[in-house]
Amino acid sequence: MTILVTGATGNVGRNVVEQLLRRDADVRALVRDPAKAGLPAGVEVFPGDLLDVDALRDAMAGVSTLFLLNGVVADEFTQALITLNVAREAGIDRIVYLSVIHSDVYVNVPHFAAKFGVERMIEAMGIPATILRPAYFMDNEITVRDVVTGYGVYPMPLGDKGLAMVDARDVGEVAAIELIRREQTAGPLPTTHINLVGPDTLTGADAAAVWSDVLGRAIAYGGDDTAGFEQNLRQFMPGWMAYDMRQMAGRFQSDGMIPEAGDIDRLTSMLGRPLRTYRDYVAQITA
Repeated sequence: MTILVTGATGNVGRNVVEQLLRRDADVRALVRDPAKAGLPAGVEVFPGDLLDVDALRDAMAGVSTLFLLNGVVADEFTQALITLNVAREAGIDRIVYLSVIHSDVYVNVPHFAAKFGVERMIEAMGIPATILRPAYFMDNEITVRDVVTGYGVYPMPLGDKGLAMVDARDVGEVAAIELIRREQTAGPLPTTHINLVGPDTLTGADAAAVWSDVLGRAIAYGGDDTAGFEQNLRQFMPGWMAYDMRQMAGRFQSDGMIPEAGDIDRLTSMLGRPLRTYRDYVAQITA
């Protein structure tokens, strides 16, 4: 049967697609513009988005398993609810949903609250699913690389609680493992939750120290100014999104993103290898 991947052209989605193809899965992708998708050969591409009910119905015809990833957008919650409802109509009872770690803690952060609401729908409606809860993506650090290398300052206001940053390649591989596991069973599996974390829990000062080590020169931590962080983000994203990111940074500082006992061992066992480290990722993007 066929696995449908939404968000397939993004950083995580591309990794999911790649890992599924490596496992000889039949992969279908829902994309806004097939001409620009650039997905590997063998992927069946359907045009549409998560608000287009007709496109969703077309893409889900003959699908057995769904990977639901929708980005941080103003109508994220609506997109997810429509997609899950259409999936139920299509008889899809094998779902992997990309949520976020501590969605029940970061309750004032809009995109966390949206994902928490989707988790509650999955639970209340008895939809069999794997809920993946990733921590902050290391891959976001590509956006601050030029600031760090050009000005000698690490600008993300992470605070001193610590974040167990995760590599999107590890997220994509775990997602593929869960999609295949659900796809290959005779019937729907119980809902399960998996925290996706990295091997190290890093504070803002820790992150700056990693950059210092990799670059071979002193990199300072820029501090915990979330208001300034919002203003900087407004230069290249909508005001509502910059405000959302500011609220998230505030929860970084008050709560952190801390793994639960056993999270790292569980992921290491699933992958059959160590988790990718923040230091290795920084070395990769500064090579």
